[in-house]
Amino acid sequence: MVVLDTTTLAVLEESVAVGRAAFPYVPGLLAFRELPTLMDALRALKTTPDLLVCDGYGLAHPRRFGLACHLGVLTGLPTIGVAKTSFVGTFTPPAPQRGASSPLVNDDEEVGRALRTQDNVKPVFVSVGHRMSLDNACRTVLRIARHRLPETTRRADRLSRDALSGA
Repeated sequence: MVVLDTTTLAVLEESVAVGRAAFPYVPGLLAFRELPTLMDALRALKTTPDLLVCDGYGLAHPRRFGLACHLGVLTGLPTIGVAKTSFVGTFTPPAPQRGASSPLVNDDEEVGRALRTQDNVKPVFVSVGHRMSLDNACRTVLRIARHRLPETTRRADRLSRDALSGA
């Protein structure tokens, strides 16, 4: 977990938890593998984050309840999912400029948005997890994305790779 100041994107705190998945890999059930270790990392923080940004899905999930939903309900914190690929639904590619978006639709329901975080890069897929509107989730992702992915995801990924390599 990486806690950032959303204005400056400075790291305020980091937490690493390493664990073994007790649940087998099953597409669509990532939360069952990831949640125990994520909860350990969250409990190790001294800071309570205002928002959790998950590298995964919220409502844009076959069961309308992805990792971001699970984590939000368990913690009571606002959560959003920001994924690199679309898992469900259809979308029209957004215009090429930063901030352009298009609805991600599944079963005639908008379950998220394809959001362009930088000019001429592939969009990310933003969906609500818990206690957050989709409009606010997209504004927040744009505010914390210096590159294609939000800084929270980029930094947490680097932190986890370093922990696993023993660096």
